[in-house]
Amino acid sequence: MQKSDDPVWIYEISPKKSLIEFNFKEIWRYRDLLMLFVKRNVVTVYKQTVLGPLWFLIQPLLTAVVLTFIFNTVAGVDTLGVPNFLFNLAGVSLWNYFRECLTTTSSTFVTNQNLFGKVYFPRIIMPLSTVISNLLKYGIQLFIFMVFYLYFIFKGANNYHFQIEFIYFPVLILSMAFIGLGLGMILASLTTKYRDVSFLITFAVQLLMYVSAVMYPISFLVKKSPKYAWLVENNPLALIVETFRYMVFGSGIFTYYNLIGSFLISVVIFLFGVIVFNRTEKTFIDTV
Repeated sequence: MQKSDDPVWIYEISPKKSLIEFNFKEIWRYRDLLMLFVKRNVVTVYKQTVLGPLWFLIQPLLTAVVLTFIFNTVAGVDTLGVPNFLFNLAGVSLWNYFRECLTTTSSTFVTNQNLFGKVYFPRIIMPLSTVISNLLKYGIQLFIFMVFYLYFIFKGANNYHFQIEFIYFPVLILSMAFIGLGLGMILASLTTKYRDVSFLITFAVQLLMYVSAVMYPISFLVKKSPKYAWLVENNPLALIVETFRYMVFGSGIFTYYNLIGSFLISVVIFLFGVIVFNRTEKTFIDTV
C-alpha cells in the first residue's frame, strides 16, 4: 500500500477568483471574530467619555432640536401636521444609521492597516461588523423615538398613526445598510490611494443630508422649489426617509415603486462596492 505524504489541510486560504465573491461559509467560520469586532465598535467608541453610551441618545436629540429651530421655527418648513421635533427625530435617527455605516466603513483599510498586515481573516468582516454594531445603536435611537412618539400621542397629537406598510420597515433598514456599506467600501478603496478622500467624506455626507429629505417632506420641496425637486425625488436615500415617515405618521409619499426601486438601487451599490473592495484588498497593504 502506497501512503501519500501530502498533508490534509483543514482550511485553505486562496485569492479571490471572481469579482463578486461573498463567501458566507468563511464568514460563518469567523463569526466569533465578527461578534468581537461588533462588541469593540459598541463599547470602545465612548469608553473614556463622561456620559458614555448616553451619547447614542444625546446626538440625535440635539440634532433634532437644532433642525426644529432652524427649519421649522425660522424657515417655516411644513411638517404635514406632525409635531416638528418628532418629524425631525424620525429622519435624523434613520439618517444617523446610514451616516455611521458610511463614514466608519470608509476608513476600514486605513484604520485597520496594522491588523490587516499581521493576521488573515475575511476582510469583509470589518465592514459587516460596522453595519451590525450601528444597527444596535439605531435600535436604541429607535426606542427613544418611540418614547417621544407615545408622549406626543398622550399630549393630544392624535393626527398621526402607524400604517400597515410598516411591515416593510426591514426593507428600509436593509436598503440603508446596503447603500452605506456599498458606498463605504468604495470610499475605503479610494482612500488607500488618495488620502484626500477621507477629508471630503464628512463634508460630502453633510451636503448629502440636505438633499435626502431628512428635515423636510418631499412635497414641501416640490412646492417651494420645483426646479430642483428632481434631485431629491430621484435620491434613493430621500425616498427611504420619506417612506419611513409615511409608515409611522401616515403623511408624505409612499409608493411600492419607490420602495422596490430604492432597494434594487441599494443592492446594485452594494454589489459594486463588493467588487471594488475585493479588488483593493489584494494590494492595499502596498499602498496604504
